Amino acid sequence: MNELPQQLANGLALGALYGLIAIGYTMVYGIVQLINFAHGEIFMIGGFGALTTYTVLPDGTSLVVAIPLMIIGGAIVAVAVATAAERFAYRPLRGAPRLAPLITAIGLSIALQQVVWAFYPDAKKAISFPEFPGPSFKITEHLYIQRADAFLFVLAPLCMIALGLFVSKSRSGRAMQATSQDRDTAKLMGINTDRIIVMAFAIGAAFAAVAAVAYGFDKGQINFEMGFILGLKAFTAAVLGGIGNIYGAMVGGVVLGLAEAMSIAYIENIPGMQQLGGGAWANVWAFVLLIVVLLVRPQGLLGERVADRA
Repeated sequence: MNELPQQLANGLALGALYGLIAIGYTMVYGIVQLINFAHGEIFMIGGFGALTTYTVLPDGTSLVVAIPLMIIGGAIVAVAVATAAERFAYRPLRGAPRLAPLITAIGLSIALQQVVWAFYPDAKKAISFPEFPGPSFKITEHLYIQRADAFLFVLAPLCMIALGLFVSKSRSGRAMQATSQDRDTAKLMGINTDRIIVMAFAIGAAFAAVAAVAYGFDKGQINFEMGFILGLKAFTAAVLGGIGNIYGAMVGGVVLGLAEAMSIAYIENIPGMQQLGGGAWANVWAFVLLIVVLLVRPQGLLGERVADRA
């Protein structure tokens, strides 16, 4: 039990990361009912954009200065790729059967991976990412918070609250809500739905870039494959919390992160479960949790904001 506070902190940090990425899935699905499986690669590209920004800064640049610039650089690259994908890959398929954009998203995911692998210098292996200097924060005798985790604990709630206020209070946010409810009627009311959809892709990509910077600081490295599993986990978090629900995406991420942390720490200590514990089984238990929740509550923990109209 002495390990419990530490495992809870680890799970919350992991969940915050999943939640930040999941918001991109839920934003896009909430408006155009598209599951953008290339979003994990947008996250990955945001990480490489942030790293590139860091490498061009003068030697000795303080992280206090570098971090905002890295987030901005990563977000610019991620948003550019996401909006280009929307314009040239997804928009022409809006009237097509729903399987077509789904397959396109999977193909785009593979293509983006291979582009980074082929053209980014040294991307064929893991690339070092800057780390926070200094020791972890000691909270209690049994609880230490890594500096990268503290960064996430501050950033994730701020991003979620800011987005929630934007969607509920701003003119563009209300246009997003109208477009998600009925795109054709919103267009008749004078809303530029194309612009709103691009905005949803851009916001999701920016959040993914923030998550990529946090991930890089935590792991100390990034690689061209990192978006695949994390993208799947984030999609799971979005479904778990209620696809289309901004707050649900973060709640789903936290629940998923806690489930992973607890499974790694405790399942192998249960008699007869030694072979089903540890890090190798963390992904399995995460998806088992998703299946159980969907069997009991198919709409997710907080419920869908936008029902599937297919």
